[in-house]
Amino acid sequence: MPVPARLLAVALAALALPSAGALAQRLPVGATVTSGSITAYTQLDADIDGGGDFHGSGVFAIGSVLRQFTPELTAGFTLRYDYEDWNFSSPAAFGAAPWGQLHRPSIGATFVYAAEAGLTFTAIPTVQWAYESGASSSDALNWGAILAVSKAYSKDLTLGIGAGIFREIDDTKAFPVVLVDWRINDRLRLANPTQAGPAGGAGLELAWTLDDRWEIAGGGAWRTHRFRLDRNGPTPDGIGERKSIPLMLRATWRPAPASRLDLYAGVAVGGELTVHDRDGNELVSQDFDPAPLLGITFQARF
Repeated sequence: MPVPARLLAVALAALALPSAGALAQRLPVGATVTSGSITAYTQLDADIDGGGDFHGSGVFAIGSVLRQFTPELTAGFTLRYDYEDWNFSSPAAFGAAPWGQLHRPSIGATFVYAAEAGLTFTAIPTVQWAYESGASSSDALNWGAILAVSKAYSKDLTLGIGAGIFREIDDTKAFPVVLVDWRINDRLRLANPTQAGPAGGAGLELAWTLDDRWEIAGGGAWRTHRFRLDRNGPTPDGIGERKSIPLMLRATWRPAPASRLDLYAGVAVGGELTVHDRDGNELVSQDFDPAPLLGITFQARF
């Protein structure tokens, strides 16, 4: 679960807020829905201020289960695993490649309570381990929760607000969450982005439905990834951080009602790379130029 979010897992959590609430209204009591997705993406070469450039690619898989326990209560859990591989060429300010292969396994729960007057309350706790290959996963724990409330003002408009509080390795961050699901007309919709995809679940996306199989959309989000570095790397047991604002165009094909294929193209702007020592003190921070992004996602619901 998107959120601006400070973690990719948090992004996923933020997305689950509107989607789980909507799903809860459709499921009969006792029904269970299982879904899964896999995404592959790449960031092409981007110049780093101070010299050098970098590029990378990654893949992440998501599996979730959601059950309607009572007419009011929906609950479930999500498992997720992210892998990234980054390559640096002559990064002068860092002296050497600051990091390489990254891992982010996570687990989250979703609790949605649909009250009267169209109000929905949601709590999503999440635990994540974010680390470079060669780092200690026990020193790479990120954890926290998102709490939010949303209201359906009509069948076409749901708005909500909330907050997330997360402990990221050695730093505690809090941020607001804004939920939007506005069906402007039969074809046009403004909402938080879909669960899978390089932009994650936080931010906003404007989607245009062409027919029952095709959809095009555009949007963006703010992203920050913070992770423990290799104990034998240039900054032993340090902390890496990568920030950017991915702006994405999406084309979606639905071969069946319960599956979809998403193609993404976009650019990451406002990028920044930072290395901290093991105690969280900043050592080096450099901006990077806009970087082209490409991605593909397959999702299915069972």
